[in-house]
Parts: sequence; structure tokens; C-alpha cells
Amino acid sequence: MAKGKDGAIAINRRARFDYEIEDTFEAGLQLLGSEVKSLRNGRANIAESYVGPEGDEIFLINADIPPYEGANRFNHEPRRKRKLLLNRKEISKLAGAVAQDGRTIIPLRLYFNDRGLAKLLIGLAKGKKTIDKRETIKRRDWDRQKSRLMKDYG
Repeated sequence: MAKGKDGAIAINRRARFDYEIEDTFEAGLQLLGSEVKSLRNGRANIAESYVGPEGDEIFLINADIPPYEGANRFNHEPRRKRKLLLNRKEISKLAGAVAQDGRTIIPLRLYFNDRGLAKLLIGLAKGKKTIDKRETIKRRDWDRQKSRLMKDYG
């Protein structure tokens, strides 16, 4: 299985740079069998995907889970909409924040939990301005320089 150090199948690294994450939720995914097999092989991409409410449900849109070779004609569509499994209270909170406050719901991490179920960590976020992004870059560079100095000193 090709997974990251923390057991993640796919991580959206760009999300924390482009958005200020206010709250996170763990959501289940409604998947087909061939999608689960493909995820178990460690193949997925959530970098270009987003989460959106439609009616009284929430969907993961544009996530790329490549077809599983062993599924032949019973394979899935790679970029189809996938329903997220959340509590009714969480769905109404997310949908209300998107509609009223102009927030965005973004996928952060796709992983298997301890029981072997596919989970998606989603974040309720506010977009960063360019000046905030520059501040993030400055802080990251300073932290890197600080660690180099401490390494040389110690």
C-alpha cells in the first residue's frame, strides 16, 4: 500500500496556504467497490477538488480516484460526485456557513481510519488575501532559518 507517513492516501497541501481553516469535520464517503480498491492501492488526488452542498446533502466534487485495473467493466467514473456522510447537524452548519458567511468547504486529507473505513477530513475555511499569504511565507522562512541557526548553535 502506498500511503504517507500518517496513513493518509491523499493530502491537499495547498489548502492551508490558500485558506484559513476555521473548523474541521471528519466525513465518511459513499464509495463504490472499485473506488475502495483503488484507494487501498494508495491512488487518489484531492488537490483540485472541493466540497459543495446540494439540497440537504454535501458532495465531494472533482476528486480524482483512478479506475481499478481489476474491475474491468464494473469500474467507476474517476471524477464523479461522491456523497459525504455527515450528521444532519453538521450538514446544516456547513451549508449555513457557505450560504450566509461566504465560507468555503475544502477537503484536507483522505485516509482510512482504524476500522478500515475511508474518511475525508474537511475544513470550513475563509480564503486568504495575498498579504496573508506573504505573511505565511515570511513565517515559514523565518522558522526554517531559526531551525538552521539552532542546529548550528547546538
